[in-house]
Parts: sequence; structure tokens; C-alpha cells
Amino acid sequence: MYKATTADIQKLREMTDAGMMDCKKALEESAGVFEDAQDWLRKKGIAKAAKREEREAKEGVVVAKTNADNTRGILVALNCETDFVARNDNFVNMTNKIADIALEKAPASLAELLALPYDATSNIADKVGEQNGIIGEKIELSRYEPISGAQILTYNHSNNKRSVLVALNKNDEAFAQAGRDVAMQIAAMSPVSVSRDDVDPKIIEREIEVGKELARNEGKAEDMLEKIAMGRLNKFFQESTLLSQKFVKNNDMSVEQYLKSLDKDLTVTAFKHVAL
Repeated sequence: MYKATTADIQKLREMTDAGMMDCKKALEESAGVFEDAQDWLRKKGIAKAAKREEREAKEGVVVAKTNADNTRGILVALNCETDFVARNDNFVNMTNKIADIALEKAPASLAELLALPYDATSNIADKVGEQNGIIGEKIELSRYEPISGAQILTYNHSNNKRSVLVALNKNDEAFAQAGRDVAMQIAAMSPVSVSRDDVDPKIIEREIEVGKELARNEGKAEDMLEKIAMGRLNKFFQESTLLSQKFVKNNDMSVEQYLKSLDKDLTVTAFKHVAL
């Protein structure tokens, strides 16, 4: 049985930037054939992994899907470094397969999703790691967002870089188009929450402080800063919370008014939005 020498391990390490133990294992698995050892590392997603970790994977594919009765939805994002890879059919198909697995198995977290089987020989984490070596870019499954509700609608932008899931409180086909319209609203306007009641208190605190500082820089009196900041906060709510935003298809009404024009009780209960 071939036993890797220190010199060979170091040589392979210089060729691939992989760790010493990984190089030793690759050489032993490849009977000392350097080309085979490099391929072994690439298939395991190890070759050049150290340098790749320092690079940023800002491109990729985002996919949103729902189950048959539209009561559950998932959104996943698989990232890479270049748009060239993101547009490759194999990369897009892999993202869709991961999304299908997530939809079927309903894992509770990204970590659980990564641990699920991708095929007969690999789990999702292994498959993603393998692509690091095969493609030669940093590949990572960066987001997994599940959602449930009475009726879930999706929006997937044509370039695969932006997806939305939105949950309505009524499961009625008559409201499906409304849900899709609202999903497009979210993609276009990027609200921070469904309503002002859902805004993170830290965001509110920050907006108030910014509002005060802006007023102070404008020379307003100190005893007026709070009132002015609250006025700006209300404008923030109108512009940045979904139900209060002007409906993009009809600026004469808010999203909330649009939904209520269809049914007095119709509303959005949750949404997920991921954009690269």
C-alpha cells in the first residue's frame, strides 16, 4: 500500500492549497498519482478551499417554491462568485433540486437542510462542497427560509436573483393574483416588515435617533427634536412597512387598502424576501 511521504504531501499542498492531512489522504487514495490526487481533492471540494474561503460569493440563484395546496413555502439561495456560473443550467438545476428537497422534507433550519441526502451517495453539504472543487469557485448554500400560512404565493424574478414568499390569511383561488401582486410589491419595494407593529424595536430606535440628529443639524430647537423625529418615523412606516406602502399598481391606495378592496378581512400574515 502506498504511503505518502512528507515531500509529496508538501508538493501537493503547494499545488492545491489544501491542508496537510487532506493532501496525505488524497495521495494515499490515489496511490501517489498527483493528477488523481488533485482530482480527489477537487471532488471533495477541498482543493484551494483555504483561499476560496477568503473570496466572496455574491452571485448565485434564489428559488421560492410552494407545496401542492399552497400552505407551505420555502426559499433557498445557492451562492457562487460569478454570474457566468450562476447562469449555468447545472447550477440552476442544483438549486432547484435543493429547493425540492427542502419543500418535501421541511427541515427546521439551514443546518438541517444541509444534512439531508442529496442523492444516494451525498448529503447536500457534501454536494455543495464537491461543487467548490469541480467549478473552482466558492459555492455556498447561504439561505433557507420556510414559511406557512393559509395561502402562500411566490415571485421569482426572471434573472433568478430575487425571490419572494408571501402568506395570505385566506386560502381562496380568487385571491391568488392579489398574493402574486403583493409578492411583486415586496420584490420592488423591499419592506422591512408586514406592518408597523412588526418592526424590530432596534430599527425604530435607530430611526428616531437619526431623525433627531437630522433635525438638530437643521438647527431645530432641542425641545422640538422628539416631535420632528416621530414625524419622520411615521413617514418611515409609510414607506417601509408592507401594508402601509403605496400599492405599486395603483398609487391611490395602500397595499392594505388594495387587499381590503377585495375582501374586508384579507391581509398578509408573513413574507420572506431574499435578493442577491
